[in-house]
Amino acid sequence: MSSSPTRFDRGHTDDLMTFLTASPSPYHAVATAAERLEKAGFRQVEETAAWDGTTGGKYVIRGGAIVAWYVPEGAAPHTPFRIVGAHTDSPNLRVKPQPDSGAHGWRQVAVEIYGGPLLNSWLDRDLGLAGRLSLRDGSHRLVNVDRPLLRVPQLAIHLDRQANEGLKLDRQRHMQPIWGLGDDVREGDLIRFLADEAGLDAKDVAGWDLMVHSVEAPAYLGRDRELLAAPRLDNLLSVHAATAALAAVATAGDPPAYLPVMAAFDHEENGSESDTGAQGPLLGTVLERSVYARGGTYEDRARAFAGTVCLSSDVGHAVHPNYAERHDPTHHPRPNGGPILKVNVNQRYATDGAGRAVFAAACEEAGVPWQTFVSNNDLPCGTTIGPITAARHGIRTVDIGVACLSMHSARELCGADDPHLLAASLAAFLK
Repeated sequence: MSSSPTRFDRGHTDDLMTFLTASPSPYHAVATAAERLEKAGFRQVEETAAWDGTTGGKYVIRGGAIVAWYVPEGAAPHTPFRIVGAHTDSPNLRVKPQPDSGAHGWRQVAVEIYGGPLLNSWLDRDLGLAGRLSLRDGSHRLVNVDRPLLRVPQLAIHLDRQANEGLKLDRQRHMQPIWGLGDDVREGDLIRFLADEAGLDAKDVAGWDLMVHSVEAPAYLGRDRELLAAPRLDNLLSVHAATAALAAVATAGDPPAYLPVMAAFDHEENGSESDTGAQGPLLGTVLERSVYARGGTYEDRARAFAGTVCLSSDVGHAVHPNYAERHDPTHHPRPNGGPILKVNVNQRYATDGAGRAVFAAACEEAGVPWQTFVSNNDLPCGTTIGPITAARHGIRTVDIGVACLSMHSARELCGADDPHLLAASLAAFLK
């Protein structure tokens, strides 16, 4: 649906693989994105500090969320924003407040199911553990055990002859990973281990936000290496693309006509209702403070928001060759066909005709092909941060993404060209 496509940039996808490996948790993803923005000249501002109206790139970090923006020379207080929205979290298994568990000579870690993962994809897989440790002085320390540490063992088929007829997993009893041997459950053992990994004294650790991750590295797949298999494509693929696009626009030399923004939220996979989720006030507060820091009034804020557009970027479904009947018969997004425009008239996606025109113009400017996704009428449609952003802030929002298979699996699959095509379209949109 465009002119000739942009040539596939293998370097971009290589860089995405590095980003994914460095980002096993939302906290790591935010730190990795911030590091890349710093190299592009951005600087962190604290929410508790007074903001000024200086030009250049700035960003705010709150937990597992980051909002970054660039103020070009001569930007008026009422200048509209161009926003790329995404989310940093992925469905997984998360450590409970009392993590030390076990039975029958096995030492286990007690976990809770986060979001809507494909539970069977976590079975018999080498798992690491990552997240943040909260210290008594109020600071945080990232920790990442990126080596085989845990495993959720599946029951042998000899003990469940019907396993291949339909596997049924109990979320409480069957998903607790093992991490060693021992008859005694030693309270505090896991946190002592992680504190040691982080170079801390366990007595200083007052809280934690920890989750498991697959330690298998991202990899190209297929005869011609035209596919990418990796964890957390949903939705770090979009976070990486947005970070790259914002950095590119900020360092391009020509000042953009709008104020480009990247907003990567946490907790999308469980409804976005948190102070770091899209339902919260973080994005609106940052945008408003940017207007007021440049001497703007409420009238300027209203004018800026009225002219603002957000591209909400999250992965979508490619047509599954083994289950083609589950897809809409006239809309068949394919890997390496370019980013997808997601449409649902019941507002599970925020796209409308005017938004379609904005997205099409960005793709045309970038020379990027694009596709359209619509759900089969007989199946419920998923959703993402797009409708939330539109309703929460009164901002025109367009839902887009990259087509993939195995969404919400511990390891997902997309076309190896598509990450670069998405980033190119986002850069064209932001400028």
